[in-house]
Amino acid sequence: MFGRHHHHRGRWDGHGGEHHGRHPFGGMHGHHHGPRGRGGRMGRFFDHGDLRFVVLKLIAEKPSHGYELIKAIETAAGGAYSPSPGVVYPTLTLLEELGYVVASDAGGGKKLYTITPEGEAFLASNEQPVRSLFERMAEAASASAAFSPQILRARENLKTALRLKLHGGQLSAEQIAAIAKALDDAAAAIETI
Repeated sequence: MFGRHHHHRGRWDGHGGEHHGRHPFGGMHGHHHGPRGRGGRMGRFFDHGDLRFVVLKLIAEKPSHGYELIKAIETAAGGAYSPSPGVVYPTLTLLEELGYVVASDAGGGKKLYTITPEGEAFLASNEQPVRSLFERMAEAASASAAFSPQILRARENLKTALRLKLHGGQLSAEQIAAIAKALDDAAAAIETI
Protein backbone atom coordinates (compact mmCIF):
# COMPACT_ATOMS: atom_id res chain seq x y z
CA MET A 1 0.00 0.00 0.00
CA PHE A 2 2.70 2.37 0.94
CA GLY A 3 4.79 1.53 -2.15
CA ARG A 4 1.81 1.67 -4.41
CA HIS A 5 1.31 5.38 -4.18
CA HIS A 6 4.97 5.91 -4.65
CA HIS A 7 5.02 4.46 -8.15
CA HIS A 8 2.15 6.62 -9.41
CA ARG A 9 3.86 9.96 -9.15
CA GLY A 10 2.80 10.90 -12.68
CA ARG A 11 -0.92 10.31 -12.20
CA TRP A 12 -1.87 13.98 -12.42
CA ASP A 13 -0.52 14.06 -15.99
CA GLY A 14 -3.43 12.00 -17.19
CA HIS A 15 -5.89 14.62 -16.08
CA GLY A 16 -4.51 17.30 -18.41
CA GLY A 17 -4.02 20.88 -17.34
CA GLU A 18 -0.73 20.98 -15.50
CA HIS A 19 1.68 20.31 -18.30
CA HIS A 20 -0.04 22.90 -20.50
CA GLY A 21 0.62 25.65 -17.99
CA ARG A 22 4.11 25.99 -16.68
CA HIS A 23 5.89 23.35 -18.70
CA PRO A 24 4.32 23.45 -22.16
CA PHE A 25 7.51 21.95 -23.56
CA GLY A 26 7.85 19.36 -20.85
CA GLY A 27 7.95 16.54 -23.34
CA MET A 28 11.72 16.48 -23.42
CA HIS A 29 11.92 14.95 -19.96
CA GLY A 30 8.51 13.32 -19.63
CA HIS A 31 6.93 10.72 -21.91
CA HIS A 32 3.22 11.47 -21.77
CA HIS A 33 2.04 8.79 -24.12
CA GLY A 34 -1.20 8.34 -22.21
CA PRO A 35 -3.89 5.91 -23.29
CA ARG A 36 -4.20 7.03 -26.89
CA GLY A 37 -3.87 10.68 -25.95
CA ARG A 38 -4.84 13.63 -28.03
CA GLY A 39 -2.01 13.10 -30.48
CA GLY A 40 -3.29 9.74 -31.69
CA ARG A 41 -0.43 8.29 -33.71
CA MET A 42 1.88 11.05 -32.54
CA GLY A 43 2.93 9.05 -29.50
CA ARG A 44 4.79 6.61 -31.69
CA PHE A 45 6.81 9.25 -33.45
CA PHE A 46 7.16 12.23 -31.11
CA ASP A 47 7.14 12.50 -27.35
CA HIS A 48 4.71 14.96 -25.83
CA GLY A 49 5.91 18.47 -26.61
CA ASP A 50 8.35 17.48 -29.37
CA LEU A 51 6.05 18.51 -32.20
CA ARG A 52 6.24 22.10 -30.95
CA PHE A 53 9.99 22.16 -31.53
CA VAL A 54 9.54 20.81 -35.06
CA VAL A 55 6.75 23.26 -35.95
CA LEU A 56 8.70 26.22 -34.54
CA LYS A 57 11.87 25.25 -36.43
CA LEU A 58 9.95 24.98 -39.72
CA ILE A 59 8.33 28.39 -39.16
CA ALA A 60 11.79 29.84 -38.41
CA GLU A 61 12.98 28.58 -41.80
CA LYS A 62 9.90 29.85 -43.66
CA PRO A 63 6.74 31.62 -42.45
CA SER A 64 3.98 29.11 -43.15
CA HIS A 65 0.28 28.27 -43.02
CA GLY A 66 -0.89 25.32 -40.93
CA TYR A 67 -1.48 23.17 -43.99
CA GLU A 68 2.03 23.89 -45.30
CA LEU A 69 3.48 22.81 -41.96
CA ILE A 70 1.60 19.49 -42.08
CA LYS A 71 3.04 18.86 -45.56
CA ALA A 72 6.55 19.98 -44.49
CA ILE A 73 6.56 17.54 -41.54
CA GLU A 74 5.24 14.75 -43.75
CA THR A 75 8.02 15.48 -46.27
CA ALA A 76 10.74 15.68 -43.59
CA ALA A 77 9.64 12.30 -42.25
CA GLY A 78 9.48 10.84 -45.75
CA GLY A 79 5.82 10.01 -45.28
CA ALA A 80 6.60 7.85 -42.22
CA TYR A 81 4.59 10.30 -40.13
CA SER A 82 1.91 12.79 -41.09
CA PRO A 83 0.48 14.92 -38.28
CA SER A 84 -3.25 15.54 -38.31
CA PRO A 85 -4.70 19.08 -38.28
CA GLY A 86 -6.10 18.20 -34.83
CA VAL A 87 -2.52 18.01 -33.55
CA VAL A 88 -0.87 20.80 -35.55
CA TYR A 89 -3.41 23.61 -35.07
CA PRO A 90 -3.55 23.38 -31.24
CA THR A 91 0.28 23.38 -31.28
CA LEU A 92 0.25 26.59 -33.35
CA THR A 93 -2.25 28.17 -30.96
CA LEU A 94 -0.05 27.31 -27.99
CA LEU A 95 3.08 28.70 -29.69
CA GLU A 96 1.13 31.90 -30.36
CA GLU A 97 -0.04 32.12 -26.73
CA LEU A 98 3.57 31.68 -25.57
CA GLY A 99 4.66 34.53 -27.83
CA TYR A 100 6.95 32.33 -29.94
CA VAL A 101 5.03 32.94 -33.19
CA VAL A 102 2.67 35.60 -34.49
CA ALA A 103 -0.20 34.90 -36.86
CA SER A 104 -1.22 37.33 -39.57
CA ASP A 105 -4.35 37.07 -41.67
CA ALA A 106 -3.36 35.83 -45.12
CA GLY A 107 -6.91 36.01 -46.51
CA GLY A 108 -9.34 33.23 -47.23
CA GLY A 109 -9.50 32.33 -43.56
CA LYS A 110 -5.80 31.36 -43.60
CA LYS A 111 -3.26 32.45 -41.03
CA LEU A 112 0.42 32.90 -41.82
CA TYR A 113 2.66 32.07 -38.87
CA THR A 114 5.98 33.88 -38.39
CA ILE A 115 8.54 33.31 -35.62
CA THR A 116 9.19 36.06 -33.04
CA PRO A 117 12.53 37.02 -31.38
CA GLU A 118 11.31 35.06 -28.31
CA GLY A 119 10.70 32.05 -30.51
CA GLU A 120 14.18 32.39 -32.04
CA ALA A 121 15.73 32.53 -28.57
CA PHE A 122 13.73 29.51 -27.45
CA LEU A 123 14.89 27.53 -30.50
CA ALA A 124 18.50 28.54 -29.92
CA SER A 125 18.35 27.36 -26.31
CA ASN A 126 16.98 23.99 -27.46
CA GLU A 127 19.27 23.53 -30.45
CA GLN A 128 20.36 19.99 -29.53
CA PRO A 129 16.90 18.43 -29.01
CA VAL A 130 15.64 20.17 -32.17
CA ARG A 131 18.54 18.75 -34.19
CA SER A 132 17.91 15.27 -32.76
CA LEU A 133 14.25 15.42 -33.78
CA PHE A 134 15.09 16.34 -37.37
CA GLU A 135 17.74 13.59 -37.47
CA ARG A 136 15.11 11.12 -36.25
CA MET A 137 12.72 12.23 -39.00
CA ALA A 138 15.47 11.89 -41.62
CA GLU A 139 16.21 8.34 -40.41
CA ALA A 140 12.53 7.44 -40.60
CA ALA A 141 12.36 8.94 -44.09
CA SER A 142 15.21 6.82 -45.41
CA ALA A 143 13.89 3.68 -43.70
CA SER A 144 10.37 4.07 -45.05
CA ALA A 145 11.05 5.47 -48.52
CA ALA A 146 10.10 2.26 -50.31
CA PHE A 147 6.82 1.91 -48.42
CA SER A 148 6.04 5.58 -48.00
CA PRO A 149 2.28 6.14 -47.62
CA GLN A 150 2.74 9.25 -49.77
CA ILE A 151 4.22 7.26 -52.66
CA LEU A 152 1.75 4.40 -52.31
CA ARG A 153 -1.16 6.86 -52.26
CA ALA A 154 0.17 8.73 -55.30
CA ARG A 155 0.71 5.47 -57.19
CA GLU A 156 -2.87 4.35 -56.44
CA ASN A 157 -4.11 7.77 -57.58
CA LEU A 158 -2.33 7.33 -60.88
CA LYS A 159 -3.68 3.81 -61.38
CA THR A 160 -7.23 4.94 -60.58
CA ALA A 161 -7.04 7.96 -62.91
CA LEU A 162 -5.67 5.79 -65.69
CA ARG A 163 -8.31 3.09 -65.20
CA LEU A 164 -11.17 5.62 -65.22
CA LYS A 165 -9.81 7.29 -68.33
CA LEU A 166 -9.24 4.05 -70.26
CA HIS A 167 -12.63 2.60 -69.35
CA GLY A 168 -14.53 5.84 -69.70
CA GLY A 169 -15.25 5.53 -73.38
CA GLN A 170 -13.53 6.01 -76.70
CA LEU A 171 -10.33 8.07 -76.51
CA SER A 172 -9.14 10.20 -79.41
CA ALA A 173 -5.63 9.84 -80.80
CA GLU A 174 -4.75 13.19 -79.19
CA GLN A 175 -5.96 12.02 -75.77
CA ILE A 176 -4.01 8.76 -76.04
CA ALA A 177 -0.87 10.67 -77.02
CA ALA A 178 -1.38 13.13 -74.13
CA ILE A 179 -1.84 10.32 -71.57
CA ALA A 180 1.25 8.48 -72.86
CA LYS A 181 3.26 11.72 -72.68
CA ALA A 182 2.09 12.43 -69.10
CA LEU A 183 3.18 8.92 -68.03
CA ASP A 184 6.53 9.23 -69.83
CA ASP A 185 7.10 12.67 -68.29
CA ALA A 186 6.35 11.31 -64.80
CA ALA A 187 8.80 8.42 -65.33
CA ALA A 188 11.51 10.81 -66.56
CA ALA A 189 10.94 13.17 -63.62
CA ILE A 190 11.20 10.31 -61.10
CA GLU A 191 14.48 9.13 -62.65
CA THR A 192 16.06 12.57 -62.21
CA ILE A 193 15.08 12.94 -58.52
